[in-house]
Amino acid sequence: MPLDTATATRLIPVSAATARGRTVSAVMAKPATLPAPGLVLFHAFKGLTDEFKELAVTYADHGYLTVAADLMDGKTSDGFISAMLRMMFLSQAKTEDTAVAWVNYLRASPECTKKVGTMGWCFGGRWSLNTSIATPVDATVVYYGTVDRPAEDLAKLKGPVQGHFGNLDRIVKKASVENFAANMNKLGKPLDLHFYEANHAFANPGGNWFDTSCARQADERTLKFLKLTLG
Repeated sequence: MPLDTATATRLIPVSAATARGRTVSAVMAKPATLPAPGLVLFHAFKGLTDEFKELAVTYADHGYLTVAADLMDGKTSDGFISAMLRMMFLSQAKTEDTAVAWVNYLRASPECTKKVGTMGWCFGGRWSLNTSIATPVDATVVYYGTVDRPAEDLAKLKGPVQGHFGNLDRIVKKASVENFAANMNKLGKPLDLHFYEANHAFANPGGNWFDTSCARQADERTLKFLKLTLG
């Protein structure tokens, strides 16, 4: 569903320079009160679609200076296979370069309190964690994203992590998440982990596995976590 006019007018096109000398684009939504904590959102595997742009406005309304990052250079797809192929052939180094640039962009903004968190769903959940390993952030939220990074990488995390996963998920399996949790525990890294009686992408309103109750509970937990870690 296209963005309504009120939501669209809240979205500000922004660009940032990366460490590798590239210029990347995103949309930003501002809260009523500034300066505010910063939040970088990472989309799922179909790209920066309208649903993720709308989420930028949602989190801005909760008090966060929110950037919905574009990790796919403006490309989106409605098709499962084409989206999967695009995701598979993404350059990991280039994607990390883009993701880190948005954390740096918010930290440097006079409209930000200098506290910055990352949040993502599925593909974006993986990149929420990847980004927090690549550069220090104050909070990381992962919705059903792959978290199978080795312990030596997880040791680089500076802020707490919150995770939301489905017990019925056959894409990001519970065993891999539990292994991640065990490594975080061994490292003494704070982890707020939640499992739901739901499938993959249970928080995606347009998806086949959307679960209203689980999505609402996860959203409430996310907002409490962000309030505690970012303000």
